[in-house]
Amino acid sequence: MSTEQPRTLRTVTGAGGTSETYDLALDPRRSTLDRAVRVARLAEAARIDALFTADLLRFDAQGGIGTQEPLVFVSALSQVTSRIGLIATVSSTFHHPFNLARMFGTLDHVSKGRAAWNLVTSAVGEENFGPGGLPDPEERYARAAECLDVVNALWDGWEPDALGTGPDGRAVLRRDRVRPVHHRGRFFEVAGPLNIPPLPQGRPVQLQAGQSAAGRALGARYAEIVFTSLPTLETAVEFTRAIRAEARRLGRPEGLPLVFSSLHATYGATEAEARRAVRERREAIDFERGRAQVADMLGGGVDLSGLPLDARLPESLLPDLASVNGRRGRVEIFAGYARAGRTLRELVVAAQDTGHWAEAGTPEQIADAVEERFRAGVLDVVSLGDLGDPRQHDFIVDGVLHELRRRGIVAPDYTGTTLRENLGLPRPARVAPPARD
Repeated sequence: MSTEQPRTLRTVTGAGGTSETYDLALDPRRSTLDRAVRVARLAEAARIDALFTADLLRFDAQGGIGTQEPLVFVSALSQVTSRIGLIATVSSTFHHPFNLARMFGTLDHVSKGRAAWNLVTSAVGEENFGPGGLPDPEERYARAAECLDVVNALWDGWEPDALGTGPDGRAVLRRDRVRPVHHRGRFFEVAGPLNIPPLPQGRPVQLQAGQSAAGRALGARYAEIVFTSLPTLETAVEFTRAIRAEARRLGRPEGLPLVFSSLHATYGATEAEARRAVRERREAIDFERGRAQVADMLGGGVDLSGLPLDARLPESLLPDLASVNGRRGRVEIFAGYARAGRTLRELVVAAQDTGHWAEAGTPEQIADAVEERFRAGVLDVVSLGDLGDPRQHDFIVDGVLHELRRRGIVAPDYTGTTLRENLGLPRPARVAPPARD
């Protein structure tokens, strides 16, 4: 008889990055964490698996989102929660692996095993970390791969028996069981060893965001979860088959990496109400500002100011993908939309969801769409809306989640004490650091 646990869908919700951050900053009686604390508690009560924090390394004059430093943010949230996972987005391009190993290792300790790192290589922000500008994607991903090798070696540098308990009940450190890494590579020189105790999870859960060719290669080799923009079932099938075939070729376990999609859902108590909400949202779009949004979706080097809204984009305006230095995956999506004949107006509408998966309907209809991707094997982790909005909360928790649990797709409760356990992810095999000279 097989004892293998049935596959279930894991759930995530966003914890920060809204304009309300600025409202909170104006109130001396409140913290800019207040809204996130409320969302975190609601999410944990709903048995959502993890909180997700995005990042932005420059001031966004158009979007105005109040992104704060993710590691500090989720570290604070770890003290007002006890079971929910904590995903922090941090760039490998502008951080050093020794510091990253210490910061995420510390988060794993203070949260008692709930830390996760969403690795990005950054598409913006180079003006704050100069000189030299933003490296091209291949260079950024080569640095990211070496960074991960070093970070994992530092976490693995403590032998399982390096820290024990003495006769007096105090910790006993066997120094000869803590190994340096002796890393000398193209980007980094790190001696090691890491100077914090072995982590509750062995390693924090590793996510990677990026779906360009270089991003897919990095995710196939290292990521336990890949976060991607997959707007249609067809693109989700194509992406999942490709990245898992590459992961298998590299000798990784079957089913890895897990595929994580953000669902932009428009809810209604009835289908007609959901359609009306979609229509009202579209009527509120600032289409002149939308031109700039579409230009950004196409890599930022496109001038759409003189093009009629109901015209198709000429091929001459579409960028050569190899020339784009950031967010190539998103550029590929929107260039594909344009080549399929979508007008500028239609591209502006699509840009409101920034290339992510979007659905509209009743909670049961949204659950149907989620189940379709889950059953197709192209959805393992899904991000669900804004729990801070009472109406959204009811649609998600009492609607979609309730329905998915009734169908046996989402687990009714946490299954472990660490994020790795709740996601059904085993501890990665340790990579033994080199012996001492």
